[in-house]
Amino acid sequence: MLKKTALVYPFSLLYGGVLSVRNLFFDCGIFRQQHVGLPIISVGNLSVGGTGKTPQVDWIADQLKANLSIGILLRGYGRNSKGFVSVAENSKRETVGDEALLYKKNHGSSIDVAVCEKRVLGVAKMVESNPSLDLIILDDAYQHRAIARDCNILLTDYNNPFWKDFVLPAGRLREFRTGKNRADVIVVTKCPPNLSIEEQSSIKRMIAPLDTQKVFFSSIEYGEVISFDAAPRSPIENVLLVTGIADAVPLKNYLSAQFNVNHIAFPDHHNFSQEDVRGVHQIFDIFATENKVIITTSKDAMRLLGADLSVLLKDYPWCYQDMQIHMENEKELITEIKSKIC
Repeated sequence: MLKKTALVYPFSLLYGGVLSVRNLFFDCGIFRQQHVGLPIISVGNLSVGGTGKTPQVDWIADQLKANLSIGILLRGYGRNSKGFVSVAENSKRETVGDEALLYKKNHGSSIDVAVCEKRVLGVAKMVESNPSLDLIILDDAYQHRAIARDCNILLTDYNNPFWKDFVLPAGRLREFRTGKNRADVIVVTKCPPNLSIEEQSSIKRMIAPLDTQKVFFSSIEYGEVISFDAAPRSPIENVLLVTGIADAVPLKNYLSAQFNVNHIAFPDHHNFSQEDVRGVHQIFDIFATENKVIITTSKDAMRLLGADLSVLLKDYPWCYQDMQIHMENEKELITEIKSKIC
């Protein structure tokens, strides 16, 4: 591994250097940022996937939607459409992407959700269709600097922090670690419950935040196992875990502490096919003899339920694991966000 990293390290320096020049041009005003006339929150990371952006964006929207008219704009990764698409609860996953559909199903009419690969155009279209919007949250837009933002939130995974990583292709970072200096707020995600004050202080020293930056910590809270068809299930002893996300380790560890778990891992944002589902069912048939279910994530459920696979799914006990995030000092974080967007 070290030899491989050494071989590609020059390419990482070149890639990171190009992005540093790009960022410098934005900082100096050579590349101009578009101001859109209403507050913008950006939630993103320095690394490629797996830091928990979706639950963090969902949490922020949930905290603010009571008093503000909120929109969420994201690229719509994995969709087969192009351009701007407004998301409805009955939208097809293939048209809008799994994350956008999950946001809409979680919040319904209380927030607007849209996808557009061009963020400036997407924001303009959202405001045009709903002039009463007070705020737009950009999902995964930390490196998309063409649109100005009022609050820049950077996420980093407790288990894979940016200060231990390298720029692509030697590592998983999209830019040099110094990119963290653009953040207003840094959230360390997927922390162990009850993270000690001493370890929080140690992490803050590694982050080395600027005087203007605030650091917060979040952990995952798992809820109920929810059946696809809402039918009650017998007691669970054996779980066939099926995932298509960037980092399934926390969920696998959580379930393994309670059940006998066999894990089938697909690539991130995998588009499940009939062949995939049949393969899962074949493994399930011989996996265990009783008290067994198939569990996936809520994000994967959006792809499975929206892919015309209902005929195959209905005869098997498919479920998804409900999860939320727990924010340490959540009131302080919301106060910090509000101070930026006001």
